Amino acid sequence: MLVLAVACSDAPKSPASPSSASPVSGEAAADGSTLKVTAPAAQSPVNGAQPQSLTFVAGASGAQFPSGSSLPPLSYQVEVKNTGGTTVCTGTGSASGSTVTISPSCALAFDANHTWRMRAVLGSAVGPWSTAATFKSPIGGFFRGNEVYDPLYNGTTVGQAVDAEFVPNVGLRLNSHTSRVTYALPTNLQQGEFSVMVTGVDEGNPGDKTKIFTMQEGTGDITDDDYRMTVEKRGRQYEVPGAVTWRIIMGDADEHNGRIFDGARIGVSFSDERWYFWKFTWGTGRAALEVREDGPRGRVIYDTSRGTGGFAYRPVPHFVYLGSPVGRGGPQDASIPGAIYKNVWLSNSPRPNFPGE
Repeated sequence: MLVLAVACSDAPKSPASPSSASPVSGEAAADGSTLKVTAPAAQSPVNGAQPQSLTFVAGASGAQFPSGSSLPPLSYQVEVKNTGGTTVCTGTGSASGSTVTISPSCALAFDANHTWRMRAVLGSAVGPWSTAATFKSPIGGFFRGNEVYDPLYNGTTVGQAVDAEFVPNVGLRLNSHTSRVTYALPTNLQQGEFSVMVTGVDEGNPGDKTKIFTMQEGTGDITDDDYRMTVEKRGRQYEVPGAVTWRIIMGDADEHNGRIFDGARIGVSFSDERWYFWKFTWGTGRAALEVREDGPRGRVIYDTSRGTGGFAYRPVPHFVYLGSPVGRGGPQDASIPGAIYKNVWLSNSPRPNFPGE
């Protein structure tokens, strides 16, 4: 102990050598940054551009005071704010060469103005933020687990379309009774909302018990599927053309077991030049269908609900369709030729406000 004390007292008192300090971090600058690097340079999206997907690209940070030594590997943070200045999305990533690309998993308000910025990070040290760049959030769709948003008027679908045609800036048209769009969910949706805007439908459409949209378990005959859900706008071959009704089966298609539930069948007057909002909701204990003119806030023209007991809706695998696959009733009971769809929403969360609604 005495030897150590002497040794310490004999040690020269001199400032720490420059090599003992971090060459890239230090005291906070006026902007709060503690990492001695330049701010990233925003590249895309900028100047109010509207990308199809949520991806941010910037030029990577460089050393603020070049010293001949290379920077250690940096990570990067991106921050997105809405027009009210609230941070609504964050993400992280790393550089590839001189470029940083970050695609955060965020659900932004659709078709809305935002700003984004990016900064470098090394441990607990942070670099300066890039200058905020403006952009408009995508209107493109997504298929995330058992949640679907499919605009369709943008010329693409996140589902699988059969015999369907895109009408530019309008939607997706089903060409025949056998047309449909399929969404094969990786996990079932036991309660939620299935809603969509539809035009091109009226009492004169060909067919009998034709379907607006449907759900089922697997890909067998939908008519007696144990988890059938069908929403119908009946065609000109039916005794009451234009009649609206629905059915949901909660796990057993045997009519003696009390798990088949039907909505009221009501004749409705449609115009094939008008848009209609169709919304089906379901869960343990209740199911309902609502139809409105023009959009989610339009005049109600059909609204019925039914109690469904304590039975759960849990198809495995869970298949969802615009239109319907052909069942034992034949093509005239399947999809509606000429029906045009846009803004499909399938989720256990309420429908957001979509452009033009």
